[in-house]
Amino acid sequence: MKKRHLVVVLIMMIAASGLLTGCGSDKPVLNVYNWGEYMDPEVIQMFEDEFQVKVNYKTYPTNEDMYAKLKSGSAEFDVVFPSDYMLERMIKEDMVAKIDMANIPNYSNINDRFKNLPYDPNNEYSVPYFWGTLGILYNTTMVDEQVDSWASLWDEKYAKQILILDSSRDSIGMALKYLGYSLNTTSDAELAEAKALLLEQKPLVLAYVVDETRNMMVQGEAAMALTWSGEAIDLAAENEDLAYALPKEGSNLWFDVAAIPKNSPNQELAEAFINFLNRPDIAYLNASYVGYSTPNTAAYDQLDDEIKSADSYYPSDDVLDRCEVFYDLGDYNDVYHELWLDIMIDNK
Repeated sequence: MKKRHLVVVLIMMIAASGLLTGCGSDKPVLNVYNWGEYMDPEVIQMFEDEFQVKVNYKTYPTNEDMYAKLKSGSAEFDVVFPSDYMLERMIKEDMVAKIDMANIPNYSNINDRFKNLPYDPNNEYSVPYFWGTLGILYNTTMVDEQVDSWASLWDEKYAKQILILDSSRDSIGMALKYLGYSLNTTSDAELAEAKALLLEQKPLVLAYVVDETRNMMVQGEAAMALTWSGEAIDLAAENEDLAYALPKEGSNLWFDVAAIPKNSPNQELAEAFINFLNRPDIAYLNASYVGYSTPNTAAYDQLDDEIKSADSYYPSDDVLDRCEVFYDLGDYNDVYHELWLDIMIDNK
């Protein structure tokens, strides 16, 4: 409580100094840019009421849209929520500010497992927001055997019943992990093997999709789909026949993080907001609303045992040890995109 009081005092002092201004209001304004449906509206209202500020909240559909908006300089935001690889890129391009962790005492609630990761090795630019994995969503009424390997997505028994993400890093990464390679490889030889494997799979694929996965799996139009754990959890809530598996070979461990753009005019208020998001009651409220996995241990402790024990939400440490975070590969990203394009246009 004492630390929260100090943050409130800090915000009031900043507001009084005239450093924070809002359009048509004498309240400080915080400009937040987030993924759609990725924050409980009640959390925003609670922050506004408690800190006597106005939150200008806008959303974006992809990392690339968010990046382009910030890069253009056409708008100023105080808090954004990039994914791991995009944050790494933004750090390299000097687009994000270092966070004063002295203003984020609730950072102590973040699971140590999710600190010092490759995209922000010294925990200087971000605080984890939500996390998850890439795996296989399958219909238990259509799939008889246990699904525990990427091999299931190459099983001829399910020809034309398999959905694959139209995403170069995700789908090539799946093939690389199946082969025992890193999903961040820059080896031309390993990528050639992955390409051959994906071309071998292509006759079995019903469609390469992204958003269409939702309706097709809920309606039973496909037996299996490559998708993200958060999406799988949402779909399983709509169709109880759906289940999620994280393959034993390992996969992608992804993060969306809270960060502060370099041109934010309100860094102290942004830090207060990030700290607020990691307060146990707020993090729990947000995790319950969004439905994705929280890195906040205090919020995790409040979740139902059924959720905490579900592999789709919280895989074991042993499984997570076989997963990798995507790196920003710089110019080598083009190699992945070109390889994926070759696969898409191959008609053999």
